Amino acid sequence: MIEMTAARRAIEAGRTALGIEFGSTRIKAVLTGPDNAPLATGGHDWENQFSDRVWTYPLDAVHAGLQAAYAALAAEVRARYGAELRTVGAAGVSAMMHGYLAFDASGELLVPFRTWRNTITGPASEELSALFGYQIPQRWSIAHLYQAVLNGEEHVGRIAHLNTLAGYVHWQLTGEQVLGVGDASGMFPIDTTTGGYSAGMLAPFDDLVAEAGFGWRLADLLPAVLPAGEAAGRLTAAGAALLDPSGTLQPGVPFCPPEGDAGTGMVATNSVAPRTGNVSAGTSIFAMVVLEHELGRMHPELDLVTTPAGDLVAMVHCNNGASELNTWAGVFGEFAARLGAGADAGTVFETLFTASLDGDADCGGLLAYNYLSGEHITGLAEGRPLFVRTPESRFTLANFMRAQLFAALASLRIGLDVLLTEEAVGLDSLFAHGGLFKTRGVAQRYLAAAANAAVSVGDIAGEGGAWGIALLAAYSRDRVDGQTLADYLATTVFAGAQLETVEPDPADVAGFAAYVDRFRTALPVEQAAIAHT
Repeated sequence: MIEMTAARRAIEAGRTALGIEFGSTRIKAVLTGPDNAPLATGGHDWENQFSDRVWTYPLDAVHAGLQAAYAALAAEVRARYGAELRTVGAAGVSAMMHGYLAFDASGELLVPFRTWRNTITGPASEELSALFGYQIPQRWSIAHLYQAVLNGEEHVGRIAHLNTLAGYVHWQLTGEQVLGVGDASGMFPIDTTTGGYSAGMLAPFDDLVAEAGFGWRLADLLPAVLPAGEAAGRLTAAGAALLDPSGTLQPGVPFCPPEGDAGTGMVATNSVAPRTGNVSAGTSIFAMVVLEHELGRMHPELDLVTTPAGDLVAMVHCNNGASELNTWAGVFGEFAARLGAGADAGTVFETLFTASLDGDADCGGLLAYNYLSGEHITGLAEGRPLFVRTPESRFTLANFMRAQLFAALASLRIGLDVLLTEEAVGLDSLFAHGGLFKTRGVAQRYLAAAANAAVSVGDIAGEGGAWGIALLAAYSRDRVDGQTLADYLATTVFAGAQLETVEPDPADVAGFAAYVDRFRTALPVEQAAIAHT
């Protein structure tokens, strides 16, 4: 971290980079300095809505949250450095991937934003996967589009363009309808040899819907694709007014291609080179492993996306992550408060997580499902959080919390079994980040058991995807000819980074395997809960 006077000079001179990321529950802004370390942050909490059985965020909330996060960042810059944030050297936007944002020719949203969290496109996903011979997850934009076609939705014929959340915000700020290749790979499959959408799949899709006579070709609806390092437009006057209604921020800031949260997570954990991977755990949980070559066959548990540089990545994405853990922590916090021993949320989490270390390796026969929403990994369209035990189970606080933590990783393990065992994909390093790993040595240890691989954590991803997109913005501004993103990160950003690595414990590995067997076997219990509640 540079000292205060130097930081102020860098801010005033615009030798900074701004990253903004729209997460599931928080919008975060990060300002970095010449050394790529964060100088200031700002945030805004928000929450999705379940309206008409669809998970959504209103665009008004997108705009308001963008402004609130930036205003908090600017206020911190003012308070900490005595400087006004009039410009930055480079900027970028990241957000939750996938979903469905469809606009008409005048730029009006045709239907409410359908987020990644929805599991309402099963028929489309299944038919397109068979058509392409390529796994098309339910949350992908193309699955949402084709499901709207199958549903006979009136708006489809009026679509002028589609976008992701990151692409939409970038469009509002710069006027450019472009996407980073990593985010684009969650809309429609990418041909890694050309860096663009797969022509061999675009044509069959157009043929599939030709009889409907919509008057558009799919390629005309999708944003242009750009790799990391390319220029992606500049902040317009209208964009500056949207981002900073106070009028302090001036237009002209160069932007990098907008990216998805998976790509910025890879960047923030230095996991963009082949045989590297990372696990991000928040509302959802997913693992990303950069491949050396294509997989042997299609697997419904594995999604194929790309790094921001365009390299092929296998993703194991689970809709349900730490939300149920958060709920239980809230309950225990309320109990502590009623006893007159109130504690802050951080203390509650640390106490509960640490208690789990005293549990039995297999959680004493306890079982939990963290399914607040549907989970494609296990074939469930909806979710019901459950806790199950038998009379013989050892029901203790330690085993209960261990079961809840194992539940957060169980679906991920099912997908990793396909990737690492069936496909024998090489993996040299796995980096873990997100709120689940804040209590040192707990979830990290359980992930090592789940993946049967060494897992590293460290401060390098402390600001998460917002920092990741700020790094991509700096890379677009600073890269020299021939310098790859992996080289830039290794030599400029992460040189000398300190990591804590945990090797899998054989007893934990066996205990987690027993838990996952129980988890798989009892899935009919979860299905019954969905059917009858």
